[in-house]
Amino acid sequence: MDRKAERERRPISSPVRTDTGEAGFTLLEMVCVLAIVAMLAAVLLPRFPSETSRPRLEAYAIEVAALLKADRNAALSHYGAVSAVVDAQARIVRSGSSPWVVRVPQDVVFDALLPQRCNGRPALSTISFFASGMSCGGTIRLTRLGNAIEVRVNWLTGGVEIVAQQVL
Repeated sequence: MDRKAERERRPISSPVRTDTGEAGFTLLEMVCVLAIVAMLAAVLLPRFPSETSRPRLEAYAIEVAALLKADRNAALSHYGAVSAVVDAQARIVRSGSSPWVVRVPQDVVFDALLPQRCNGRPALSTISFFASGMSCGGTIRLTRLGNAIEVRVNWLTGGVEIVAQQVL
């Protein structure tokens, strides 16, 4: 008989297998490929530089501003002075009212313009807030690849603001 007649006699629901080789991959082959890809990723991913992007730079500025606002609120609520420590060389801002610390990465330029004296005493790299809401003021500047963001503390009101700038 010819093949055409044989196909016509078979029920439609029965599958017709025309190839004789194996189709697809075995589970063992897939596991081996995934293991090789995982090993390559483990070796190559640490070599990619992890640079600070503009959104991450903004996030650092927001975190510093939140820390300073929390210190101002603590000074207002506890009726006493609270001083946040700004260490530009160590690249950290440490809260005076909580264990909160913001660490800035090495690829970000960290500058601080702080007062020499505050309330008649040496300021010692701090931004101080008082029970009245006032502050001695200060500016923290974070710069990366032509983008600069300043966190400014107003000395009269103690208000904290974030100002984005373009560096020429």
